[in-house]
Amino acid sequence: MSGVNEIRSTFLKFFADNGHEIVSSSPLVPRNDPTLMFTNAGMVQFKNVFTGVEKRAYQRATTSQKCVRAGGKHNDLDNVGYTARHLTFFEMLGNFSFGDYFKERAIELAWTLITKEFGLKKDKLLVTVYHNDDAAAGFWKKIAGFTDDRIIRIATSDNFWAMGDTGPCGPCSEIFIDRGEHIWGGPPGSPEEDGDRFLEFWNLVFMQFEQVTPEQRVDLPRPSIDTGMGLERMASVLQGVESVFETDMFRHLIEATSAALGQGPGKDNIASYRVIADHLRASSFLISDGVLPSNEGRGYVLRRIMRRAMRHGQLLGAREPLMHRLVWALVREMGQAYPELVRAETLIEETLRLEETRFRKTLDRGLAILDEKSVGLKKGDMFDGDTAFTLYDTYGFPLDLTQDALKSRGISVDQASFTDAMDRQRAKARASWVGSGDTASEAVWFPLREKLGATEFLGYETETAEGVVGALVKDGAAVDQLKLGESGAIVLNQTPFYGESGGQVGDIGVMLGEGVRFRVTDTQKKAGDLFIHLGTVEQGTLKAGTALQLDVDHARRSSIRAHHSATHLLHEALRQVLGDHIAQRGSLVAPDRLRFDFVHPKPITPEELARVEDIANEVVLENDEVTTRLMGVDEAREAGARALFGEKYGDEVRVVSMGKTAREHGTNALGWSVELCGGTHVKRTGDIGLISVTSESAVASGVRRIEALTGNYARKHANDAIALAKTAANELRTSVDDVPARIAALMEERKKLERDLSDARKKLAMGGGASASNGASAAGVREVGDVKLMARAVEGIEMKDLKSLADDGKKQLGSGVVAIVGVTDDGKAGVVVGVTADLTARYNAVDLVRVASEALGGKGGGGRPDMAQAGGPDGAKADAALAAIEKAMAGA
Repeated sequence: MSGVNEIRSTFLKFFADNGHEIVSSSPLVPRNDPTLMFTNAGMVQFKNVFTGVEKRAYQRATTSQKCVRAGGKHNDLDNVGYTARHLTFFEMLGNFSFGDYFKERAIELAWTLITKEFGLKKDKLLVTVYHNDDAAAGFWKKIAGFTDDRIIRIATSDNFWAMGDTGPCGPCSEIFIDRGEHIWGGPPGSPEEDGDRFLEFWNLVFMQFEQVTPEQRVDLPRPSIDTGMGLERMASVLQGVESVFETDMFRHLIEATSAALGQGPGKDNIASYRVIADHLRASSFLISDGVLPSNEGRGYVLRRIMRRAMRHGQLLGAREPLMHRLVWALVREMGQAYPELVRAETLIEETLRLEETRFRKTLDRGLAILDEKSVGLKKGDMFDGDTAFTLYDTYGFPLDLTQDALKSRGISVDQASFTDAMDRQRAKARASWVGSGDTASEAVWFPLREKLGATEFLGYETETAEGVVGALVKDGAAVDQLKLGESGAIVLNQTPFYGESGGQVGDIGVMLGEGVRFRVTDTQKKAGDLFIHLGTVEQGTLKAGTALQLDVDHARRSSIRAHHSATHLLHEALRQVLGDHIAQRGSLVAPDRLRFDFVHPKPITPEELARVEDIANEVVLENDEVTTRLMGVDEAREAGARALFGEKYGDEVRVVSMGKTAREHGTNALGWSVELCGGTHVKRTGDIGLISVTSESAVASGVRRIEALTGNYARKHANDAIALAKTAANELRTSVDDVPARIAALMEERKKLERDLSDARKKLAMGGGASASNGASAAGVREVGDVKLMARAVEGIEMKDLKSLADDGKKQLGSGVVAIVGVTDDGKAGVVVGVTADLTARYNAVDLVRVASEALGGKGGGGRPDMAQAGGPDGAKADAALAAIEKAMAGA
């Protein structure tokens, strides 16, 4: 029962048998405490339960919690590998009581577990209590039979536990085991307490208070229990080894490292093997919880952990990237207890491989330049800070690496000039950004970005978290507060809200604090990676430094994810159907629709569009997992990943893959649809539900656009179309299936009626329409000298039929001139003049139609001598136009 996995399961089962709910580990990125960089204790996820803010369905819980201590207040990074017990990543076994049982039952359960289930000998155990906690000391005497010399009272903070400067706290009781005289050290409270002989493996915290401020402490509403047992430490005790790195799990990871290197550890290099094993765990779990390497915040701590391990790999002689080749061993050891490792295995491998590849290039390039620039320096000299900054800014060579590389030669770095160079670069970047065409009100964001750093985005993993207000902005200027009813922008240290980018719209939702409510109506990105939450204060007054509960509109985000993933599938389906020339030229991903623009020289046929839709929905129905990898941008493109036109990418990119790797429509080593994308996506393609393409159109020369709907929006669109079809069928008195045939018959019938109506109007017009001017006859024919003139103004005749009327008039006259003005419904007019062949030598139809056009307010006209046509804007002058023609004929 001494294996790590068996110890974990035994612990959880024991407390489950004693009425505790087994609760899964929370992520390493705290969702409910923005003051913590990483989850560092088992109670973090229960903080709000202890303070009474949150209620759970259970009053007792037990967990195996993932923890990292490598940044901020709890930072063990530099000790890892060189001591027997320090780790960056560790598992904290714990049991919790939320106002149910207290000190006596907690001590009783602990004593039963360690002496009966784990079989530890009583005479090897001792405990500490807070110096004035007489109750705890009495219970240890009663339950364990300890004498006073085995109960050590400690007056320092070692036995008064607090999660941070504020929050739940209380006295605690630590359990130690004496590992024997052969190990140096003394009991707690003695001068030799820092030795390793007496090992603390379990801390029972009696949560009685909440630290509101450094000066104010109040009673918790219900006294509670929070315990923490280091799994790795307990494994070392039960396995009889002196170091956590000698336990079975670490032994297996070190064996995997030895196999990859082709050599085993020795006395002089064992620390490097231990660093690699520990940092592999920390890096892999952080990546699986959504942290990726970067130059700030959590990502920077991850990068430090990764690069520290990678440097030790090089010290061991690794010629190629090492860390990614060890992930399989970690998944084998811990994947069953933590399935998120299995799900993220590919992402972890890609991230480690990419980071180590880049780090090797950085190290080799930086060291070469460093050697060149420092060749003339001797011990006691100072290396130029400007050059150190160039190494950092241009080549990605961190300052601490420069300092470490020069330390062995006794050379320091001029940090003052390094800082000056950094300030000059920031000023230059600020001036460049402000002058890039953004409005003056936008200039506020760059200084805030410098002051606050990048906003950490948590939205890939969660839609709920807590954040601290770093700055408030109103009307383009930073302010101290936003009052009730005021609108403005909030900048937080971390957020699950997605900032509009890459075609995906920004999130909306609500932020809640003590007496404060802020409605988020949009989220945007400014100055690169500063997330701006726009909205209005609905309750209270919002001030900088306020901690807020952040809740993204879940239904809206879910729909956005579905539409975004559908965009990727449609992109690949278009390429499969239309050809490899398909290239994206922009997109919109909204909660209620998607829009996708792409290069294509001609309209898509209905058959092609139907095939695109079919292929995309085939992938939806496969319900494959959507995977995300971190890769170098060039490597990703070489692997077939597609990029959004006009989007800027850094050296590292997120690569989103969907669909099986081998399908009838094509293959790709990473997946069926593979794109560079920083947006949010569904977990599985089946979450999209349905893709329905609603339109296809042109937006520019050679650029087409499709619009589509997914999920419930697609279903509603289909239902609306069906309802419309049923309504049409009812109106047509036929079935839905027969609607097309019935409509075709009606259209043909309508065309016949329109032809009949047109013929009737023409006959009516030629039989005596509106009278002509100057006393025309009823037939509209008069004599102009010795020439007959048929002059008529007609209404209700389409302009295209005027020439046929003129031809009919010429036939009626036999010899003469026909002038017809047609007045349209909107008051405009068209005029046609026809001249019989025997008179074209005397009268030119083009000349006559032009004088009519002038009378109608128009210009020109054209045609042949025997038939010409023109128009004008003023149909009320129809009679004047006909009179103008008659006058022109009389004067000819």
